[in-house]
Amino acid sequence: MATPYTPHLPPPAPSSTKAHLTSPRSTRTLRKLQSAHALSSNYTAAGNAPSLISQQRQLQHHKSAILRDPGPPPVPLLAAPPQGQLRSRMRADSESAAAEMSIGMGASKRTAMAKKVNGEDKNSKEELEALVRQGPKGDLTGSLAALRRSVLLDGLVADSDGMSHLRIYIWLILLNAPPLRTDAYLSLIHRGASPAYAKIRNDTFRTLATDPLFKRRVSEASLIRLLNALAWTLHDAQIQPPSKHASISPTIDRTPPKPAPPPDPASIYLQGMNVLSAPFLYAARSETEAYILTHHLLTAHLPAYIHATMPGVHRGLALVDRLLAIIDPKLAAHLSAAALSASIYAFPSVLTLCACTPPLPEVLYLWDFLFAYGVHLNILAIVAQLVLMREEILAAERPGTVLRGFPPLRAKRVVQLAVSFVGMVPAGVYEELVAHVR
Repeated sequence: MATPYTPHLPPPAPSSTKAHLTSPRSTRTLRKLQSAHALSSNYTAAGNAPSLISQQRQLQHHKSAILRDPGPPPVPLLAAPPQGQLRSRMRADSESAAAEMSIGMGASKRTAMAKKVNGEDKNSKEELEALVRQGPKGDLTGSLAALRRSVLLDGLVADSDGMSHLRIYIWLILLNAPPLRTDAYLSLIHRGASPAYAKIRNDTFRTLATDPLFKRRVSEASLIRLLNALAWTLHDAQIQPPSKHASISPTIDRTPPKPAPPPDPASIYLQGMNVLSAPFLYAARSETEAYILTHHLLTAHLPAYIHATMPGVHRGLALVDRLLAIIDPKLAAHLSAAALSASIYAFPSVLTLCACTPPLPEVLYLWDFLFAYGVHLNILAIVAQLVLMREEILAAERPGTVLRGFPPLRAKRVVQLAVSFVGMVPAGVYEELVAHVR
């Protein structure tokens, strides 16, 4: 009798070495790398002040019993650009970056946004690096607010491939991802194929398949390992036995408990997880960092996106239609007359936080903003992309052909517009926007 075939995962990468964070175009050197959490503890051990990550953990530990989630931080309000000015911007593709950043902002904000133009980005980079490595000087809340504002106004210094040695640590801080030992990640890999392994293998080979930067830096084997480890983690969370204190009975029930049915593979690996993990693998220094960021993004920041029926995604699509009607009624009416709802053209963008729209360096820039002020703002980022396509959509005989694929992402313009739209959203609708991911 033939031995049944059992799928095997690709072998794990050696835990002692990781690829150096450089551009895929340059020669890579291999060296042992520490995670952001290990880096923080090294500085503490050396006699320095606790890092920003360490202080964040300590604050949570001491106040977790009395503090509740305060919700996303407020987004600095900027004036929405007038429609006439916006249209002229869309016609002027050759407009300079400095002029792009200034529309809709006051003089003080324009001065802050022009730091790079004035050659002051080096100081900003050094301040960010000191903040990540050494931590704030006393005021954790104020330092986090300053970090978010720096991400919004200055951006992270990166090369042409979108690579920044600070980005992965900034993401760990902004998403408040818990520390994870490499051994814990390796133990998930060594468990072998998860129940969702076949579904994962059906997706990994086509993940960002047309993006040369991603293909040069991230192997399919790395993506398979991460998604399979994620599937095992979600699997284990579903089959945990109930607490022994969950019910109290006056009599002893000696009937052995019925075994819980195995989780459906569809509930531990869902559409879009492969694309959501791709930017993390591209930007991270190790698979462990990419894994914990992916897991924490899904379970802590997008829990309504990872149910089998994806209620959060569908609420997000409805919000795209509602917010577009508020921000640009003419464009919304034009799409409605053509029977084009967001569920037809915006599903991938909502599901993947726009990671499906190339180029990848622009996605990383957009994610800096979303992680700083809340992933719910991805809905406004999608509306901003529609507004930037406004003239083309209105002029098209069949708008659906224009919306079959979004144009290349222009993250700086999208972020600027999304921030300016915040003040146009009624308070009740904005509460729904914040809540739709939960």
